[in-house]
Amino acid sequence: MKPYYQDDAVTIYHGDSREILPALEKMDLVMTDPPYGINENGAKSKTRGNFSRNSRALAAPRNYGNFSWDKNPIDAKLMEAVLAAGKWACVWGGNYYLMQPSSSWLIWDKENGENNFADAEMAWTNWPTAVRLKRHLWNGMLRKGKEPRHHPTQKPLDVIAWAISLAPASETILDPFMGSGTTLRAAKNLKKRAVGIEQEEKYCEIAAERMAQEVLI
Repeated sequence: MKPYYQDDAVTIYHGDSREILPALEKMDLVMTDPPYGINENGAKSKTRGNFSRNSRALAAPRNYGNFSWDKNPIDAKLMEAVLAAGKWACVWGGNYYLMQPSSSWLIWDKENGENNFADAEMAWTNWPTAVRLKRHLWNGMLRKGKEPRHHPTQKPLDVIAWAISLAPASETILDPFMGSGTTLRAAKNLKKRAVGIEQEEKYCEIAAERMAQEVLI
């Protein structure tokens, strides 16, 4: 199985997680953001009202194109394989799935104000701590730190680094739904090793570019 990209810290595979996961060694931590089945594509973005709290119109949403990978959540068999791939797991959008009870949900407050976007996003974890909250502005063109956005469901680098820091001690990290590589970039910044899998080649290319950057993006 040939990697799409590899360096001393990161390995990227282009393909279907169903086929690649069985060939990988078990990792310390799975940190991932699988499709939720909310059809988050360009057509949906065009129909959204995008207004700030004081009703001033913001810039039009970025169009990431139309795609089909977010029409349905991943199936139970694949989720089982994802969770089995690591000792610990953090699944963003876990509230869209039938997960085991957990005492440690992560809450990301997006500081969106009043608009049609969600106020927060939730991640299910299997580690034995309390619920944790992170505030980080992420509202269309309004983003803390002006971090570049490459993917329609991208999470901020700071939020993913925070989530990794809360996990039990983990030196190896897996993201089976890598997108533009935020989990891998956060892991690399934290001096950890990471593996990512992504079925869309254009995002593999973006992720590879992010891994090659000396600047932490």
